[in-house]
Amino acid sequence: MAKVHPLPPGLPNVSSRRESFTIWMKSLVMQANGCTVYNENGEIVYRIDNYDKKGSSEVYLMDLRGKVLYTILRRVWFLGRWEGYEGDSSSLRKEKPKFKVTRKGVVDAEAGCYRLEGLAGKSEFKIIDCRRGGVVAEAKRKQSSSGVVLGDDVLSLVVEPHIDHSLIMALVTVYGLIHQRL
Repeated sequence: MAKVHPLPPGLPNVSSRRESFTIWMKSLVMQANGCTVYNENGEIVYRIDNYDKKGSSEVYLMDLRGKVLYTILRRVWFLGRWEGYEGDSSSLRKEKPKFKVTRKGVVDAEAGCYRLEGLAGKSEFKIIDCRRGGVVAEAKRKQSSSGVVLGDDVLSLVVEPHIDHSLIMALVTVYGLIHQRL
């Protein structure tokens, strides 16, 4: 597996090759909703914790050590809009959001424009670059090496090269919130 090398401060973590992750739609914290993300070596790289009920209005994307990478807030609940802020909730009053997502899955981000595209009633989805039209990440139900399809709470996520993994994970989180899986 290629290593994800951090770039100079303030720039996203990216890889020069396609990366695969496993998303398990279970929180590591008892009595919490969320999911755990593993890299190709089976190491935990991200945690998503929702300490409230499913569909909460505030969710955290963290790295393995518990550092909050994004705080995701539900705004204008009846319109179904989410905003993602870098860091924990203490910095929210000072910053503008790094991305906004509508219920229809349109993402307006500092890093570009994306669209979340899923199949109705399915956990599988794609994240598409609106400007270039290509798929930047795709989640499908995970299969074992022998071809057995695992439950719908275990996904395989493939992220294309030169894409900020933490942003993709934040968008995966919003997709889960939209479909009330987190």
